[in-house]
Amino acid sequence: MVSVIIRNHNEHQYIGFAIQSVLDFIPNAEIIVIDDHSTDDSLAVVKLFNNRGDIKVITIDDYSPGKAINLGVKNSKYNTILILSAHSQITKLDLDYIDSKLKKYVAVFGKQTPIYRGKKISKRYIWSHFGDAEEKNMNSPLEGRAFLHNAFCFYTKEVLTKYPFDETLPGKEDRYWADDIIKAGKNYLYTPTIEVNHYYTTNGATWKGIG
Repeated sequence: MVSVIIRNHNEHQYIGFAIQSVLDFIPNAEIIVIDDHSTDDSLAVVKLFNNRGDIKVITIDDYSPGKAINLGVKNSKYNTILILSAHSQITKLDLDYIDSKLKKYVAVFGKQTPIYRGKKISKRYIWSHFGDAEEKNMNSPLEGRAFLHNAFCFYTKEVLTKYPFDETLPGKEDRYWADDIIKAGKNYLYTPTIEVNHYYTTNGATWKGIG
């Protein structure tokens, strides 16, 4: 059983794709939407799924990425946790494989395909990290630090309770967490055996050099 944490702020264009993909790939998932006072129709989109599964919305004040994730973990009921971007759509997933890897690694994150207005685009900047080979404790030459990405990453509640995310950071909480995890003697894994489409948003912090 999996608890899926989706952080939302005005994601009405894509959050429905994210939720539907969870329902398609993860049987009986618990979906927790952490909402940062959205002013668009995204929560109306979430309500469309109320009769389809176990979905709840929690409003967060003084948002930060780490605080939102930690709040979702605190309110989750299953030990397997998936952090999924509101503008990511699962396209490939093997839960048995994830379960086996989480016995060895504290986090497992998957491949991302960048999508711009429906078009798959070249993997520049951070997208170049999402290759076709598994990699333990991935390091980013571009950023000069450990690389892990919370748009599509599995953890256990036990791990995230012991090693919560830094709530003071305005972004890149995943990279700082990865640095700290390595220092603690733990390991995480990148695997291309699971995959999402990651849709372009105008406020997306990870999009550079579109095309």
